[in-house]
Amino acid sequence: MANPPSPNRIRLLRWSAPILAAPLAGCNWVVMNPSGDIAVQQRDLILISVALMLLIVIPVMAMVVWFAVRYRATNEATEKDYDPDWDHSTKLELLIWSAPLLIIIALGALTWVSTHKLDPYRPLDRIDAKTAIDPKVKPLTVQVVALDWKWLFIYPDLGIATVNELALPTNVPVRFDITASTVMNSFYVPELAGQIYAMPGMKTQLHAVANKPAKSVGFSANYSGAGFTHMRFGYQSLDQAGFDAWVAKVKSSQTVLDRTVYQTLAKPSEKAPVAYFGTSEANLFDAVVNLCVKPGQRCMKDLMHIDQMGGAGKESAHDTKGLQYDFPNSHVIDQEDRNKGQETAPDAPGASDAPAADHSSHSGADAHAQHR
Repeated sequence: MANPPSPNRIRLLRWSAPILAAPLAGCNWVVMNPSGDIAVQQRDLILISVALMLLIVIPVMAMVVWFAVRYRATNEATEKDYDPDWDHSTKLELLIWSAPLLIIIALGALTWVSTHKLDPYRPLDRIDAKTAIDPKVKPLTVQVVALDWKWLFIYPDLGIATVNELALPTNVPVRFDITASTVMNSFYVPELAGQIYAMPGMKTQLHAVANKPAKSVGFSANYSGAGFTHMRFGYQSLDQAGFDAWVAKVKSSQTVLDRTVYQTLAKPSEKAPVAYFGTSEANLFDAVVNLCVKPGQRCMKDLMHIDQMGGAGKESAHDTKGLQYDFPNSHVIDQEDRNKGQETAPDAPGASDAPAADHSSHSGADAHAQHR
């Protein structure tokens, strides 16, 4: 049988615990310091839930210590106070069970209300706690595509697109339309709003608003393969003047994001630099969602319509062109690119001698030049 730890060792561990925990003081508690109203409400929900649970946890832990001290073996008062024939108390039973029951009811009501109020598909009804949204205001639409292993952001209202950089104007409602090229990911900007999954062949939504200028990092919260570690993007919220200047900078790029460029961009790569596309092909996101980016590929919405109508006749049994969505000849990645992640960062091993990445001035060609 192992010997119990010595008192000196226990004392050393007790006093060294705060020192060992000191590095945590440098952590960025971004979830507790949000810059968007949705994230603020989510933070408040966490704090309220924890406070309600502490109403039980703290008294229970205090009573554990009190009972251990009060009824310890060396306490002579226990011989007078302890009654071995006592077995039931209605008042004590009501106290023990009513408090947790009330807290569970409060947590259930809070969860039910918050689940509906913070539904990511629900359009926003306020900019912040003091400002309501004008129903006539149209939200800014940002189409998000999770690639292997980078992020593509398309601004259909502005006709531009970026890779690994997301910029939003402050105090403007934003609607994210989210999908993925091959495997499931999860779009997450902690200080803006909660995470939501990005899935191939599907479109999810997230509504959010940024309330103050900020710079942060977004990432995928769902493991998606070898390059997952570096699947991060820069996020910034700017005032209207700053956002207009950013849009003008992106539009100055001569690179066009069309289906051909998208197919090259969608090939697996790691550490992809920021890229700007001054022009983006209309309906590209819709083609990505429907798995029909390649020429001749039949869109899923068309196939579902055929199924809804009861089929396309016997002759359709031989019409298989454009129906292969998996390897080989998939909608995005060719067979030779399967499971092959290429380093695209300028400083990556084996990369060509290129200047260091400058996140403020890359053109769209930079993002996929290393694939050629």
